[in-house]
Formats: sequence, C-alpha cells, structure tokens
Amino acid sequence: MKAALRWILLVLFAGMAVQLYFVARIALMAVVDPQSTSFQRSEAWRVTTEKGELKWRQQWVPYAELSSNLKRAVIASEDATFVEHEGVDLEALEKAWDKNTKAEQRAEKTASRLSSRAAPSAPAKPPKIVGGSTITQQLAKNLFLSGERTLMRKGQELVLTLLLESLLSKQRILEIYLNNVEWGEGVFGAEAAAQHYFRKPAARLSAYEAARLAVMLPRPRYFETRPGSGYLASRASTIAARMGGVEVP
Repeated sequence: MKAALRWILLVLFAGMAVQLYFVARIALMAVVDPQSTSFQRSEAWRVTTEKGELKWRQQWVPYAELSSNLKRAVIASEDATFVEHEGVDLEALEKAWDKNTKAEQRAEKTASRLSSRAAPSAPAKPPKIVGGSTITQQLAKNLFLSGERTLMRKGQELVLTLLLESLLSKQRILEIYLNNVEWGEGVFGAEAAAQHYFRKPAARLSAYEAARLAVMLPRPRYFETRPGSGYLASRASTIAARMGGVEVP
C-alpha cells in the first residue's frame, strides 16, 4: 500500500514539474522569441530522414513590421473571435463537432451501400474531419506537443492554451504564431512565406496575397504544390472580403 502511494505521489510530482516547466517556458516567451517549435523539429527530422536534406526558410519579423493585411486575413480565416475569447472558442468547437458527426454518419451510410454491392468499384472515402481550434490552441500544440491525437494530449493542449492566454498578450500570441506557423515544406513564418510565394517582404503583402496565405494554413504543403487551385482562389476572395470587419490586437 505504501509503495503504491509513493508511486502515485511520484507521478503527481512529475506532472506538476512538467506544468511548472511549461509555465517558465511560456513566461520567458513574453520577452524572448522562441527559436523553434516542437512541430518544426519533428518536421526537420521527417524531411531529413526521407530526403536527406532540408531547405529551411524562416526569419523572425517583429509584430509592428508584419502586414496588417496578414493579421486580419489569418484571424478571419482561422479564428474570427481571436481577440474576444480566452483561448477556446466553445461555439466553434460545437460547430466542428456537429460537422464531424454528420460527416461520419454520411461515411457510414456510404460504406453500408458499398458493402451491399457484389463488387464495389472503389472503397468509401474517409470522412473529412473539421477542427475547431483557435489560434492559441494551434500555437500551444505547435510549440510543445506531438501530432498524436489522444485524450491526454488534448488535455495538455487545453492547459497550455490557458497558460498562453494568461501569461502572454494577444498581440504576442499572434506574433509568435505568425513567425512560426508552417506555410510549405521547410517554409515557416510570415516572412519566409511572403518571400517564397510573392518575392516580397511580409510587411508589403496586399489584402488578396495575405488572404491566399491564410487559406493555405490548414494544408500548406498541399496548396504549395497546387498554386492554381480554384478553391484557393475562391476562398481567398471570400476571406479578403471579410477582412475589413476583423479586429486585430
């Protein structure tokens, strides 16, 4: 019994130590720019392992030198209530849950129809999963966590999200996000993306250019290889039209 109690206390102590480590790391980010994120390091390892080399493009740009167009576009596309919520947008999560539930139901019906045929022509497509993560949640995941989808990892993401919102300003959260988010294979941050796709600094992005970059965010490597995508152009026009009503920190 005593041995079990010691193990429980040890696990609790280790968990507390990890959280205190995260608190210290995030508090330091108020004044020190992070050199890399967990996601970037995992991507560097993946690409280097698969291809033997990695062309890494990233350059930190202070918040004031980032295009207002890009700030508005990213908020309009990824997290419309960014300046209002405290890290988690419950309404967006509820909508994402409903969409995913309906997508799974449609996929099950399709699979049922295919299985009833003698010789199905093609397997059913898996349902498209829609996320409800805020910019702060995305930053928490990219900074510290792996890509696995478990209940424990999601719980840690929530804790980190609340810590980011408590210890950093909205402006600083957006600054770190825009300087580290992926915009293509080996392309990280707004400056690298602006130079890679438009041959200009991030400070000079037009509204439409910023909107195109914002629309790429959920699937940057996919859209990097499809610059002529009709969806990308159409969705960018929609986001550009919304940008005028977006509030930035």
